[in-house]
Amino acid sequence: MAYLDGIKSVEDLNLDGKRVFVRVDFNVPLDNGVITDDFRIRQAIPTIQYIIRNGGLPIVASHLGRPKNNPDPAFSLKPVAERLSELLPEREVIFAEDCVGDGIVEQSKRLQPGQILLLENLRFYEEEEGKPRGKYATDEEKAAAKKAVKESQKKFAESLAALADVYVNDAFGTCHRAHASMATMVPHFGENKACGYLLQKEIKFLGGIVYDPEHPYVAILGGAKVSDKIGVIESLIEKCDQICIGGAMAYTLLAAKGVDVAASRVESDALDIAKNILDKAANSKCELLLPVDHVVSTALDDTTPCTVVEKFAAGQMGLDIGPKTREKYADVIRKAKSVFWNGPMGVFENPRYAEGTIAVAKALTECKGNTVVGGGDSAAAIRQFGMADKVTHVSTGGGASLELVEGKELPGVEALRIK
Repeated sequence: MAYLDGIKSVEDLNLDGKRVFVRVDFNVPLDNGVITDDFRIRQAIPTIQYIIRNGGLPIVASHLGRPKNNPDPAFSLKPVAERLSELLPEREVIFAEDCVGDGIVEQSKRLQPGQILLLENLRFYEEEEGKPRGKYATDEEKAAAKKAVKESQKKFAESLAALADVYVNDAFGTCHRAHASMATMVPHFGENKACGYLLQKEIKFLGGIVYDPEHPYVAILGGAKVSDKIGVIESLIEKCDQICIGGAMAYTLLAAKGVDVAASRVESDALDIAKNILDKAANSKCELLLPVDHVVSTALDDTTPCTVVEKFAAGQMGLDIGPKTREKYADVIRKAKSVFWNGPMGVFENPRYAEGTIAVAKALTECKGNTVVGGGDSAAAIRQFGMADKVTHVSTGGGASLELVEGKELPGVEALRIK
């Protein structure tokens, strides 16, 4: 497809005897050092295995969380190394205590066939993101610190590039970030750069619904804030036949229409934005669908009674879409030939308010078209419900999938493109 023009696949590279820097997204959830969801680790394994089978020596790198200190043991990738060893029992996973430095270069040079070197968290260095983490008394001090980090980011990227002969990006979830390991280091490899299987798959399925969707094309958007998804909504209005809105963002849009949503969560400072979105949809060929009934309560706790209403009473807050809305959305989804879903329909973590999200997920499994789940909470939900294997594709990237659907260039992808 056109979006992959000028980008090599890992299969196009000569890997035999080469040290291969593999940027993956192992940003997995941890609970007291225990991985609670290894989905992203498992998704990167085909690329790592291919590199080893073809004589390559993989040097695997990722970030984890948002460490504020350099380094922060709470965000160490050591639990990931242990899980990777369990998933690849026939391989030897060596965990590096750092990600750059002479010692790590020597470790990379000592790698033997069948071994994997996993680097420590890239974000233990502020140069990875290219922005200072300190607190500054004045704007001038902050600007000077930002300039200094940007300059040192180049040296950090050079240090990362010194570890390998070949670069492979399989970290779709971070491709919307122009970080050192995603973009700055890549030119050091010339044309010896490529996408891995996961990134290739993400671009194929997400790119397919962005650039060449079959119609009817339906989007389902949920989550908390309209302001977080302005560009996505506006882009989808131009491309979709119908957009189904749920989650707290629905109440900001309903409020912008003049509906009394009582105690529901509303972005009061985004009402003008919401009105513009409603106007744009009204003047387009896209039908913007909003909930017609709601599961409500006066508090989020499990002891407060909840009920279904079409009109809110004082003190009630909407916490999920109601049965009429579920039925309407499911009918629209089942008839579609292309579907993109990002964002839950309610507070799905609580079973009392999960029925709307479950209904959307079930409808996707019943749709005969191309069904893509755009990462984040939607991906977590469909896996939680045991339906992930019944849709076309579940993305590993929330923010990256939204920016691709919005039509933005992704720095991590563009860095791979051979002009």
